[in-house]
Amino acid sequence: MSDRIRALLTRRRATLLTVAVLLCLPPFYLDAFWLRIGLFSMAAAIGAVGLALLSGTAGQLSLGHAFFLAVGAYGYTWLAGDPGPGLPTALAVPLAVLMAGLAGGLFSPVAGRVKGIYLGIATLALVFLGHHVLLTAESVTGGFNGRSVPPLSLGGFTFDTGDELIVLGVPFGAEERLWFLGLALFALTWFTARGLLRSRPGRALAALRDSETAAAVMGVDVARHRSAAFVVSSMYAGLAGVLLALAFRRVVPDYFGLVLSVDYLAMIVIGGLGSVAGATAGAVFVTALPLLMTRYADQLPLVAAPGSAEGAVGPTEAARYLYGAAIVLVLLYAPDGLHGLARRARDRLRRRRTPTTTQDTVLPSPPPPAAAARPKEHTP
Repeated sequence: MSDRIRALLTRRRATLLTVAVLLCLPPFYLDAFWLRIGLFSMAAAIGAVGLALLSGTAGQLSLGHAFFLAVGAYGYTWLAGDPGPGLPTALAVPLAVLMAGLAGGLFSPVAGRVKGIYLGIATLALVFLGHHVLLTAESVTGGFNGRSVPPLSLGGFTFDTGDELIVLGVPFGAEERLWFLGLALFALTWFTARGLLRSRPGRALAALRDSETAAAVMGVDVARHRSAAFVVSSMYAGLAGVLLALAFRRVVPDYFGLVLSVDYLAMIVIGGLGSVAGATAGAVFVTALPLLMTRYADQLPLVAAPGSAEGAVGPTEAARYLYGAAIVLVLLYAPDGLHGLARRARDRLRRRRTPTTTQDTVLPSPPPPAAAARPKEHTP
């Protein structure tokens, strides 16, 4: 291993360690509002990474992501709650993720044979079907009013405010405890997704996205890889649904509608298709913007506070207008999204830092060879 590769690996490890330390600091300095924004953003990032693998890498359009988030959220609530089996919450989390994967597996034959806008329309049916089931299956879902979410407990440690916990002089409530759980789940998502993209199946999915015919010629099983991508994306969505349920502490059917699926499409388009970092950036942007506008609505022009008179633009609607405009700008001027913009900015900085060769170090060019003597023409 060369010195240059060692230096690059050392720099990356130092960067990862620095980022990890910085992400552990907010619970000690920020209040509950900012921690909730972080929790919702981490949950959205987990789901957006799954959709980025499906749409950005495999090239499959899905409008049913909200359905699989609902399976994860309600699956955990039912498995760990009463009425329900009342399983230990530590067991209910992976089982809820597997339930979402099973739901994706049941739909995967369709995903393996249908592509493009046709798959988008097919998955759209899942959202309406799921919303109907959530409203009518009251014994499981609680109906229109939803259900309270049992707090997660791991080894006797509960991610709730039930028992008093003080760390370094800071009282740790539910948000502070869930922050570290969200970080752990997001880190798991980040490294598994990046490993999948760099593996042989990830390269096969990328080849499938670029040219289905060329991928089939190279030996890629098109239907099987599409189905597998759909199942993996569903499991990421289920994990995001579990974290959302723990952060909200109550699940209601109206949250898991078509608007949520459109929000996730906006996340991966703004962040950059096929990129884990881009999906994360887009998730933070789309999730945090309406919450921030709601809090500071009285200080923003043309935005009315929630509950104001009719005809005024509320913070949620204004946020949707803004990231709708962001989608248009991205499609026109930066098709690779925020991740592409950041990569190009980083490349420019690297080029500026690269030392240029000075005149003192430039070797003088050898003199041109003497022209061959030409015989003098005879003058008549």
